[in-house]
Amino acid sequence: MKKIILYFSLLLLVALDSCKTEEYVWENWAYTAVPLVAVNTGKSALPTIATSNTSFFDLSAADLGSQVFEYTLTWEGFGKAEVKSIDVYLGFVKAPATGNPAYPIVVSQPGGLYPSVTQFPLPSRVGTNDKLYETVTQFPKTFTVTAAQMAAFTKTTLTTVAQNDYFIFKFILNLADGRQIAGYQENVCDEARGEVGDCRVGVRFRRK
Repeated sequence: MKKIILYFSLLLLVALDSCKTEEYVWENWAYTAVPLVAVNTGKSALPTIATSNTSFFDLSAADLGSQVFEYTLTWEGFGKAEVKSIDVYLGFVKAPATGNPAYPIVVSQPGGLYPSVTQFPLPSRVGTNDKLYETVTQFPKTFTVTAAQMAAFTKTTLTTVAQNDYFIFKFILNLADGRQIAGYQENVCDEARGEVGDCRVGVRFRRK
């Protein structure tokens, strides 16, 4: 009886496969790598947590332009993919009037490991306001930049920056096999869920 059921199950699978008329992109999947970042929380002008991938500039401080944002960029291929280089983009974003993440950062419970919400909007596509900052070929790579340097690069006037505005770095991977990967979705880089990669990292302007 078991052999008969197995036989008819195989016939059904063959029949279903023969009736297929559509090819879907997701069926041609392949392994990839992901970018990883580590923020130097000690350089943040205001308290932050490492898992948020967020640093802060203090808008109320006199030394705003010289405040530093520092992070280290590397990648992980899980033994399946190799990265040749990472294109690093930098942009400036004016924050909306509402919907910005709370500060101090609210940590998820139970566990107390990750911020309760994403600190920067997702999806995180590279857009027209994001400019190529550097193509990195040696890893890990540490970026140490001041508010004034980022403002000059993005043509931002620091005196007009407001609460919750932010600078954001985004990453596109160039793999050794020639593929270019932009992982910008929630199932790749949502720091509120501790996802496998980090498609962006940023520094937000706040007041104490």
